[in-house]
This record gives sequence, structure tokens and C-alpha cells, in this order.
Amino acid sequence: MGRADRPILIETPLSRRASLHRRAAEHPRCDEQEQSGEARHHCQARHGEAGSPPSLHCPTVPVPFELVIFDCDGVLVDSERLAIPIDRAVLAELGWALTETEVVERFLGRSDRAMAEGVATHLGRPLPDDWDEGYQHLYRQAFEKELAPVPGIVEALDLISTPTCVASSGTLDNIRYRLVLTGLYPRFEGRMFSATEVARGKPAPDLFLHAAERMRARPSACAVIEDSRYGVEAARAAGMRAFGYAGGLTPAVWLEGPGTVVFQDMRELPGLLDQA
Repeated sequence: MGRADRPILIETPLSRRASLHRRAAEHPRCDEQEQSGEARHHCQARHGEAGSPPSLHCPTVPVPFELVIFDCDGVLVDSERLAIPIDRAVLAELGWALTETEVVERFLGRSDRAMAEGVATHLGRPLPDDWDEGYQHLYRQAFEKELAPVPGIVEALDLISTPTCVASSGTLDNIRYRLVLTGLYPRFEGRMFSATEVARGKPAPDLFLHAAERMRARPSACAVIEDSRYGVEAARAAGMRAFGYAGGLTPAVWLEGPGTVVFQDMRELPGLLDQA
């Protein structure tokens, strides 16, 4: 077959990754002169110590992500736009008037426990354990009327073949409730983790490390998708690659930092994960 008769092959991110893995299987010793960091360590663990003769034909094979960890609110479900105005009204009724930006800066991405502690500290008095029960109907009414998936997330999930899970500051009941309302629950059933399961919530790394352990993934091979400054800080503290979604309420500059990719459209995510 001549060059003009050969079929045209269009390389996609998935076909490119498959090609790399196929070539790695055909040439099982990686060229260590082209590698660095974790990829070199992976190669040495598989093929022997540094200094052994490398193959001249084997390309550098990137270490793919073993797990993609999604936050829930503001990443999977577009709940923050509905909840923040209610948060402001509740806080004002308790005696703490804040702007929307101040609520986002102080509490977006934090657990209910952290929010209660912050409010109690500001007011100078402890809050009862059931302090927020009288307000829950406000959130339910708003969610049942308007809650939807984050724009582009369904398309992104359809293209991500890496194992996924949810790790959220909310309770398991709240995570399940939001995912059921938006039709996303079947995509994450049995793979949901809450800050109530660990000693410290975000920005501590505990929740993400817990999710990685339960999913049997190495922290260094995990990607975390977050929309809050506390979430990306927790991902960095866990030694994971952070992807900060700035298409919601959090300004992009609050998400920037080492080991973090900031993006605006969820449809970009599959390509960003493949390139990382």
C-alpha cells in the first residue's frame, strides 16, 4: 500500500494513552535518560535499579492517574449558587451580616462543623447541636426546585475512563440527596466519602487520603477536582494533583498555587487530566 493509500489515523487523548501503554508492553524497559521523578521511580521499580542498560526503543511512559476525586457542591452539582444566599440570610438572622464574597471566602468548601465553630467564635457563644435544623427546609425547597448538575460535568464524566469517587465536606446523606436530585447518583454509588468520616475536614488532607485509601489508590497518583480554596489546599497537603474549577463562585486567583491547574469550563477537564 502506498503512502497515499494508507488510512488516516486521528489520535485522540484515549488512543494516545492506549498507544503509550501498548508500546510500553512491547518494550518493557523505559529509557531512564528521558525520565525524572515519579516516572523514573516507577520504571526502576518495574525493571531494576538505576544504571541498568535501558532500551533505546522504549519511549517515556507517563504514570497515569489511578483515581479522580470529585468534590460534590460546586463541582458535580451547581448548589453553591442556591445555597450561598440562604447562608447569608441564616447568618444575618443569627447576628452576623456578611456579603456573598465574605461567605464564599470563609465557608465555601468547609464542613457544617467548621461553619458552626466559626459562627460560635464570632458571636461569642456556643450554638446548640441542632442550630440549623430550622433552616434546612429553605435549602431543600431551593434544591428541589432548581438544583442541576454543574454545566459540562455530564459530558466530562462521559469521557473520563479513570476510576472516580466523591469526597465532600457534606454528610453522606446530603451527598446522596444532591446526586439523586441531579441524576448523578448512579455514577458514584458506593464511592462517596464524607468529612464526617475523618478527624479533620478541609483544608487538612484527611478526607482525600481517606478516599484514596478506600479506593486503593496512591495519593501521588490521584487528581482532585475542587472549586474552593480550602479544597485545593487539602489536595496539595495530601500530595495530590489539584484541578481548581473557577467556573463557579470562587475567583480563579483563590485557587492558584503549586501543583494546581485552574480551569473555567468542565468540558476542558478530560483533556486536562490526560495532559497532566
